[in-house]
Amino acid sequence: QVHLVESGGGLVQAGDSLRLSCAPSGGTFRTYPMAWFRQAPGKEREFVAGVSSSGSVTNYADSVKGRFTISRDIAKKMLYLQMNSLEPEDTAVYYCTSYRLPFSVTQWADPTAVDLWGQGTQVDVSS
Repeated sequence: QVHLVESGGGLVQAGDSLRLSCAPSGGTFRTYPMAWFRQAPGKEREFVAGVSSSGSVTNYADSVKGRFTISRDIAKKMLYLQMNSLEPEDTAVYYCTSYRLPFSVTQWADPTAVDLWGQGTQVDVSS
C-alpha cells in the first residue's frame, strides 16, 4: 500500500520561506492530481494548493495566492510546496494528499475527494 511522506516543516519567523516535500513510499504510486491541505489548532482542515496529474494546472486558496507555489516532479514522483512570505496564520500541520479518480476541478477543496493522506508535517511561524 502506498503511503505519502512529508518533510521540510519547521519553526520559522514571519517573512521567512520553507519548502515542503512529499514522496510516496511503498506500493505502486500512480500520477494522480495531488494537493496540500493544512489544519491549524482548533480549525478544520483546509485546502492550500493543488496540481493536476501533468503538473500543468494548479489551484490555490486565496489566502496563499502569490506566496505559495505547488509543483511536482513526475519522474521523481515528488510533490513540493514552496512557501514564501510566511505569516503566523500559516501555522498548521501540512498534509500531502492524492485525489481519487475520477477527479473534477470542482473538487480541489473537497477533502472527501482525497484518497491518500500523508502523516503531516508541522509548520510554525512566529511573529
